This record gives sequence, C-alpha cells and structure tokens, in this order.
Amino acid sequence: MAVGVFDSGLGGLTVLGALAARLPDVPFVYLGDNAHTPYGVRDAEDIYTLTTAGVERLWAEGCDLVILACNTASAAALKRMQETWIPSDKRVLGVFVPLIEALTERQWGDNSPPREVAVKHVALFATPATVSSRAFQRELAFRAIGVDVEAQPCGGVVDAIEQGDMQLAEALVHSHVEALLRRMPRPQAAVLGCTHYPLVEHAFREALGPSVDVYSQPDLVAASLDDYLKRRPEMLGAGQNSLFLTSGDPVNVSRKATQFLRRQIAFQAA
Repeated sequence: MAVGVFDSGLGGLTVLGALAARLPDVPFVYLGDNAHTPYGVRDAEDIYTLTTAGVERLWAEGCDLVILACNTASAAALKRMQETWIPSDKRVLGVFVPLIEALTERQWGDNSPPREVAVKHVALFATPATVSSRAFQRELAFRAIGVDVEAQPCGGVVDAIEQGDMQLAEALVHSHVEALLRRMPRPQAAVLGCTHYPLVEHAFREALGPSVDVYSQPDLVAASLDDYLKRRPEMLGAGQNSLFLTSGDPVNVSRKATQFLRRQIAFQAA
C-alpha cells in the first residue's frame, strides 16, 4: 500500500512530512535524486530523463502511485509523462494543481470553464526551469481568468539549502523578493513554487510583508492526496515499508536531512 514521493533532492521532505502526518497509516517511499540536484538549472530533456528514471525506481518498490514533490519535474516533465509514458495501471501526480486549486478556490476535479477569482495579482517564486516552463500559468489559465502572474526565478536558493547554508538561502530570498516587488509592487498572493522553499518560508513572509497571502505546498498536497486516495484506493501499491532512498551518498544526505528537519532520518542507496 506504499506511495512513492520523488524529489530532485531534499526539498520534497517538506511534502513528505505533511503527507505522513495526514496519512499516518500509509507507508511512503521517498527517493531524492541528490546525485543530480538541482534540477532547476537543467534543460527539459534532462529533467524528463532523470524524473522517469526516478519514478521507475519507485515503481520497483511497489509504489503504483508516485507524487512528484518537485515543482521543476512537475513543470518540465509531468505533462509529457502523462501523455506518452505512464502505463494505465500507474499514476504520477504533480504538486502544482493542489496549489492552484487553493489559490482559485476550486474543488479537486472541478472542470468548469475558467472564471474570475478574487486574487488578481500573484507573485510566483520558483526555480529558473519552472519559471521558463510557464507550467504554472498554463494550469492557472485552465481555472481562472484575469490573473496577472509575475514570476521570479530564484537562482541559488535550492543550492544553498542543499548545502546547508541557510543564512545564504535567506539572503537570496530577500534579494529575489526585492527584485519581484520592483516589477509588481503590490502582489495579493505569493506562491512558493518549489518544495525546498518551505524551509525558508519565514524569509519569504518577512520580505513580502503581512499584506501578502503566502501559499506553500506541503499541507495542500497532503489534503489533495488524502482526497484522491479516498476516491481511488486501488492506487495504493503493493509496497509495505517506508524507506528513504537517495542517488547520492546516503551518509551525507542523511546528515543534511536530519539537520533540515531536526529529526533523525536514515537514507539508503537507491
């Protein structure tokens, strides 16, 4: 009954934590592709190749349903995977849609035409690859009209987090927020479009100020998966055990993960 969670590195652990809290009886197998992180500076073909390899590894662990807890993979690879690659007995879901549904106040599966929504000015903070894909704007356009999105590629933030340099990561967040605010001085909402960013969410909130609603993904993705599994319980795979897998050095990745989440996590080689 295991569910797979794939990320380019450690950022997806923020989503995994929310998933495990919401669904304590479901075993989760987490795979971080730490050997190839960050994805946000790679081209779309490279991201697709790495993501499909990771998903296949999770299928081998008995995870018929895999969550791409990586916005870059969701933006650059998921649509192509769903259209041409994923077999009918498997599912791969991304992390954009639950966030956009919350932003536009839509229920899961609401396929009515796009409509006016309360939020008109949205700041998107994401990796360079996610920003260049325009996947967020594409998914948003299916659900809402009249929303102005200003996207800021946040180069360096994921690298700093993965290296454990939170002081640098927070300084970069402030710099990227300032750059966006010069182009969109009064956003109503800000979307943290990378699952690493909840680790520095306080820095985004501080830089943006109290008037901006900040949308972060972990709890939204967990609620969406809970709803999905209630409707599609057959998508729980055959795997029985929770695991942490990495394509990188398990000792080093375990140390960093434990540092980030302030609890002991032991990774195994994928």
